[in-house]
Amino acid sequence: MYLHSGCQIAVSPDTKYFAVDWLGVEVSRATLGIIGMGSIGYKVAQKARAFDMKILYHNRNRRRKEEEEAVGAHYCEKMEDLLQQSDFVMLVVNLTPETHKLIGKKELGMMKPTATLINISRGAVIDQDALVEALQNKVIRSAALDVTYPEPLPRDHPLLKLNNIIITPHIGTATVQAIRMMAEEAIANMLAVLNGQPIPSEVLPK
Repeated sequence: MYLHSGCQIAVSPDTKYFAVDWLGVEVSRATLGIIGMGSIGYKVAQKARAFDMKILYHNRNRRRKEEEEAVGAHYCEKMEDLLQQSDFVMLVVNLTPETHKLIGKKELGMMKPTATLINISRGAVIDQDALVEALQNKVIRSAALDVTYPEPLPRDHPLLKLNNIIITPHIGTATVQAIRMMAEEAIANMLAVLNGQPIPSEVLPK
């Protein structure tokens, strides 16, 4: 939100000076709560550690002790504990019947009023009506969404009218390098199947 509105101020034809008391929120040493500590969530934790963030995580299965220690992550068996303590809450879960509207009015109400909710998973993991209400009433400070439901949102959707949210068009993997790596991985999996070999990226039902 700070970056988005700052860009608008910087390029606006009406800007004559920059306010000296316009301050953002520090990421370093803040608490990051990661909901969903799979391979992507773990990568997020690795990057967050470089900012000296305190890392909490909630997952169906607890990571091995050595994996936790490698990134300085602390396990929260109850998601409520993570929500109550985190300055930034990041959703990195698959969309399943269990995670559909995982974050609703109750969960948003548990978060700090200074917290930011970040969703890089799937739009339907959040109850968007509840999020609109929480942002309008300053239940939480802000939100950053790379995913919504549907995509794109209808042009009259209330989320698009708020000034304490950033929405990007599902571009978390939208780089030349990432798309190439995904294509190469898909090809490697297909060749393994055709040759009767173990599938490198096989997804097994739990």
